[in-house]
Amino acid sequence: MEIPRLRKKADMKNSILIKGARENNLKSIDVRIPLKVFCCITGVSGSGKSTLIDQILHRALMKAIYGSRAKPGKHSRITGIERIDKVIEIDQSPIGRTPRSNPATYTKLFSHIRNVFAQTKESKIRGYKTGRYSFNVKGGRCELCEGQGTKKIAMNFLPDMFVLCEQCRGKRYNPETLEIRYKGKTISDTLDMSVDEAYDFFRNIPSIERILRTLRNVGLGYITLGQSSTTISGGEAQRVKLSTELAKQSTGKTLYILDEPTTGLHFADIQNLLKILHRLTDMGNTVIVIEHNLDVIKTADYIIDLGPEGGERGGEVVAAGPPEKICQIKKSYTGRYLKSVCGM
Repeated sequence: MEIPRLRKKADMKNSILIKGARENNLKSIDVRIPLKVFCCITGVSGSGKSTLIDQILHRALMKAIYGSRAKPGKHSRITGIERIDKVIEIDQSPIGRTPRSNPATYTKLFSHIRNVFAQTKESKIRGYKTGRYSFNVKGGRCELCEGQGTKKIAMNFLPDMFVLCEQCRGKRYNPETLEIRYKGKTISDTLDMSVDEAYDFFRNIPSIERILRTLRNVGLGYITLGQSSTTISGGEAQRVKLSTELAKQSTGKTLYILDEPTTGLHFADIQNLLKILHRLTDMGNTVIVIEHNLDVIKTADYIIDLGPEGGERGGEVVAAGPPEKICQIKKSYTGRYLKSVCGM
């Protein structure tokens, strides 16, 4: 991972200030987080990273912006909240809890694909609207499996088993719906396409191409559009969510929070992810990442290092500033290791 030739300079006047953070092992610390930059929160395990960002900052922002009832961790006050109009935590929780949920439905991509099929000549002749191509409602779906393509078998003391629907053979739709084709493919065929395959197939339709491009940019070109959310890993789910945010129109005042986003990712995928995170800040947004991966940390615009140890010997701000400054702080473990990675 290359070190950025030019980092964004943190403007400390344009920042959020957390005063008197004292939840768990935090030692009543004051932490100033610059906005519109890529900021890494670092430190050994148990140093207070998640407490500061998830329990205090995130909950306080959710309460102030959305009226959330989740109680923030103990702190005196937070100033600068008015500089943020949206906060999004992109974690590794599933994008859905049933086999019906998949990348195509989560990203709203499938709505555009259904529109394409509804606009075909044969579809118009038959009077099929976009609803005909939904596997969630009656009309075009297979009613035996209710559009799931599989049937669930309860196994009592073992995990439930899913078998192929004997009527549609996993196609999700009834024969009449599958008679409609776009460029030789049925609506079911599109769900079996990988993101890369779908990108080539739909590249001339801007609304579809844009969503598929962002999925590819976060390293998800290999997943299938109709892949059940129950088979998607935490890291993959995180990137599906990130791609969905990238496809939206940005306000430039959004704060993104990611906790260990590179867990389980291949080196090439980490590179793609970093490009996306930096692109979010290029759009004027703020990205806060809790991370141990030095290849990620060295690309940050600003670092807040907590510690020096974990537990009772942690909870303090050891160092704050760009990576070059952190490398000079001898009591910072992050700085010591960063120094060798950055070749300083």
